[in-house]
Amino acid sequence: MMDRGTKAQKYVWEGAIPLQIHLHESEVTTLPPPSPALILAPRIGYLPLLVPQIKPFFSSSLPPGVDTVWFEYKGLPLKWYLPTGVLFDILCAKPERPWNLTVHFRGYPGSILTPCESEDNVKWSFINSLKEAAYIINGNCKNIMNMSQSDQVELWNSVVNGNLEAFIRVSSKLKLGIGGDEFSDKLSSLKSPQSATETDNTGLVKTGRIPVRLYVCSIHENFDDLEDAPHIDSWDKISYINRPVDVLGEEKSSTNEDISGAEVGDESRSPSEHGSNTGTAEEVGETLCRQEGSDSLSDKAEIKLLRIQGIKPKLEIPFAWVVNNLINPEHFLHICVYVRVLEPITI
Repeated sequence: MMDRGTKAQKYVWEGAIPLQIHLHESEVTTLPPPSPALILAPRIGYLPLLVPQIKPFFSSSLPPGVDTVWFEYKGLPLKWYLPTGVLFDILCAKPERPWNLTVHFRGYPGSILTPCESEDNVKWSFINSLKEAAYIINGNCKNIMNMSQSDQVELWNSVVNGNLEAFIRVSSKLKLGIGGDEFSDKLSSLKSPQSATETDNTGLVKTGRIPVRLYVCSIHENFDDLEDAPHIDSWDKISYINRPVDVLGEEKSSTNEDISGAEVGDESRSPSEHGSNTGTAEEVGETLCRQEGSDSLSDKAEIKLLRIQGIKPKLEIPFAWVVNNLINPEHFLHICVYVRVLEPITI
């Protein structure tokens, strides 16, 4: 990849979702009520980072009290540590533009959402995800732990400001593959049988472990038009699958390595399990769904929709290209899937 990023990476980093944000009626203390705020939210960003832009629209209408900001969509509190683009892709089967959200400055739902008191909470959630990705790719997260304070600040600011060039400049020091020949070498095994058996300087077969987060919405209703997709009113309807995928010419054995919460942060994580696939993004998504092995993802399930960065990948797009171009800044590939589960026939 070029130091300035590929064309596809630029599209990802420049991608934004138009939001129309309303202040919840219970917090309106003025007449007439304030108009909604219209802003563009970066897909790779996080909702709490928008608060400085949003608050001026509503500050004169708020009741007395301390701000505890959170967002909801049709009554569903939104998880602030998920990238805004991921929230949009999994909650809006039919893209809604502008996306109508409600903002609250009071009454934080602590039983549903983990606390988010400031931008620092978002920053450290991002860093923890970066540590987890590093562990999956390299087997450790030493490079993240040993980042200088200035590099850490520059890396985070590049995400906040959507500065791809600055991000590549700093992240290249982390040896996570993005923007460097190492990552290209790992993926070259998909195209050349010879390179699949090449070894690096340590004599180990080169591998490509890709951090993947899969969000699966299981539904029973059938639909052909995305407008008819059922509304998601609970996070219980979404399965969260967190596992690496090996992009190799031949399947590698599973090691089932646990990533400790102490090492990667206090967010709840699933044990890392290997998927192995060298095909398309859709094939990888289907494989991961099947490997989950739950009743909701059985042989009676049908994938109705798969999105990555707002895109429904074409069947011919190699998974390697998707990895190279559509990963988020924390080096995870987020895949959102709607799965229709056939209800058992009762006699």
